[in-house]
Amino acid sequence: QVQLVESGGGLVQPGGSLRLSCAASGSIVRIPAMGWYRQAPGKQRELVARIISGGSTNYADSVKGRFTISRDNAKNTVYLQMNSLKPEDTAVYYCNADAYSGTYWGQGTQVSVSS
Repeated sequence: QVQLVESGGGLVQPGGSLRLSCAASGSIVRIPAMGWYRQAPGKQRELVARIISGGSTNYADSVKGRFTISRDNAKNTVYLQMNSLKPEDTAVYYCNADAYSGTYWGQGTQVSVSS
């Protein structure tokens, strides 16, 4: 079983930056894929960014060039660096792990972009 704890959310002005962290309860070395999803009020949860164990990444079109996902296997942590934030990025952001034992989710962290 994998437990995921997100942190780093908050309120930021348009154009600002935030870095989200997702700390796993154990080693993430053998987790094939980890990612960040988000869910805005009244909308479905959507993929934001994903990184596989080999380092390849993919992003939603809406965040390409602004967000960067990375993983630090030594710290069992996945990050999402978010730059040039827009009001439409406002959502609860969830960390996800696609492990061999199953799919796991964190509790979510709120990101609000507003002036």
